[in-house]
Amino acid sequence: MDIITATRHGKVRGRVDRSIASYLGIPYAAAPFGVHRFRAPAPVEPWEGIRDALEFGPTAPQRPYRPPLDRLIPDVDIPGEECLNLNVWAPQAVGRPLPVLVWIHGGSLRNGSAAMPLYDGRAFARDGVVLVSVNYRLGVEGFGVFPDAPDNRGLLDQIAALTWVRDNIAGFGGDPGCVTVCGESAGAISIAALLTSPRAAGLFQRAILQSGPPHTVTRAGGAKTVRAMAKALRVPATAEGFAGVDRERLLDVQDELVGRADPVSGGPGFHIVVDDDVVPADPPPPSVDLLLGCNREEYRLWFVPSGAVERVSRLTLRLALLKFRIPGRVARLYRAGRPDARPGVILGEMATDLLLRGPLNRLADSRLTDSLSDDSLSGDSRPSDPLPGGSRPARTFFYEFAWRSPVLGLGACHALEIGFVFDNLRHGEALSGPDAPQPLADVMHRAWVDFATSGDPGWTPWDTRRPVRVFDHPGTSTVLAPRQEELRAWL
Repeated sequence: MDIITATRHGKVRGRVDRSIASYLGIPYAAAPFGVHRFRAPAPVEPWEGIRDALEFGPTAPQRPYRPPLDRLIPDVDIPGEECLNLNVWAPQAVGRPLPVLVWIHGGSLRNGSAAMPLYDGRAFARDGVVLVSVNYRLGVEGFGVFPDAPDNRGLLDQIAALTWVRDNIAGFGGDPGCVTVCGESAGAISIAALLTSPRAAGLFQRAILQSGPPHTVTRAGGAKTVRAMAKALRVPATAEGFAGVDRERLLDVQDELVGRADPVSGGPGFHIVVDDDVVPADPPPPSVDLLLGCNREEYRLWFVPSGAVERVSRLTLRLALLKFRIPGRVARLYRAGRPDARPGVILGEMATDLLLRGPLNRLADSRLTDSLSDDSLSGDSRPSDPLPGGSRPARTFFYEFAWRSPVLGLGACHALEIGFVFDNLRHGEALSGPDAPQPLADVMHRAWVDFATSGDPGWTPWDTRRPVRVFDHPGTSTVLAPRQEELRAWL
């Protein structure tokens, strides 16, 4: 059955299936090509009549992941220029404003789309949450640093989408005053920037960071990839110079330079840059409730399918320690805790903690109202004092996803938790296999629904004891300060 809903730009036609309404491919900004290419997102031109929102809209230009990741994280490629679009899933005719969850996909700021079947929002809508998923510009189009173009264009796209949500979501049954923004990997890194951006102030009330810590670089650092591409293309390192290059050629060169890079091994890539406009150099502390965490064996997505975990020798490990300036005492501590582990496992575990678990712990610590001391793990803590007027300070909740996938020995790898969060294991089988535990998806999905609804996912907020909700099967539990000795070694 079709359903018609009005937005500020015109009416859209969605579809109702089993009491869930879906609206796909709604533009929230003008197509970022032609006069709008390499520019901040421009407003959508209003349309007459009723616009169909029955199929996913175009995806941002990109090349698929390289093997073997292309089989584990299959991309969706939908051609067209109107790639600044979003999708909405909502329960039909509830009668009261519902909480809203806005999903920002990951993909190293160069891959991914809101059209991936894994991100289907029906389960959230079924459980009383309006789910919005967003496409934004990727790669050099969205995050290339040029002297003649605004920085962080992909982040500006996300802000434009959140503005659309504020202005329009009530018509879809959502509450614009109860918005949670949620993302994984590069999506979480984006949200960490949005948390401190004055441009995004007031557009959301809660945030969820899955396997992505705060990370920005300087403009000079961000421009390195553009300069390398310009050299290969034989054009000036300017937006004007890049705009004259055939789009397919631009994508080919981008893929040649950054296609093999990954968060663990490093390499050239695209980053959010500090620009003192969208992303300030000295940001204020975030003031919204925050749910954040990571997977126990993040590194295995990159190290295991590629065979790197087997190729890393003792010599390779030593060279990596030198390259990343990791003290020998840190490596000795990790070896002592894993006496039978191969050098590739030791390196991967350290990389996970260095790049993800450690920074996320520090972010959680930075939000405590009580300062931490060396005795902070004694178990003594007191609840946060109420703020003047009876309000409470923003709370932080920390999780770890620990269930191990049997597929290719991936274990509790990066991105594995997404199918559980979306209660969509069928479309997560490439990573989890066909027998992933539905009870774990029930528990994890419910925690995300509860956080989006009330700001409380169901366990103790972060305090000086560092409580972490460990999602595993069987047996999800809250653990105090897991593996803190290893985390402290990095200080």
